[in-house]
Amino acid sequence: MIPDRFQLLKNLLEKEPTDSFLNYALALEYAKKNELAKAIQIIEVIIAKDQEYLPSYYQLGKFYELANQLDKAINIYKQGVLIAQKHKNTKTLNELNEAIFLIEE
Repeated sequence: MIPDRFQLLKNLLEKEPTDSFLNYALALEYAKKNELAKAIQIIEVIIAKDQEYLPSYYQLGKFYELANQLDKAINIYKQGVLIAQKHKNTKTLNELNEAIFLIEE
């Protein structure tokens, strides 16, 4: 039997526990299971250990929005803006700025 995506990620993380992408994917799986607090916790750890992992900022902001923690969402989006500017990633920069705009509107 082929393991589900959640179990597959858990297995891969046993071998590569600090892999930002695998942890990010696991956080998304927790969110799909409506375990938002666990998803937030994982992405917060990713950012603490790998500040350059840009996708984490947008996703954590979205998770904070879902948890109705709008100040935290704006703060993390703004942190992501700085990283996106540093990497000259205009697509992500635009997404982060739009997310901020929609909250502040």
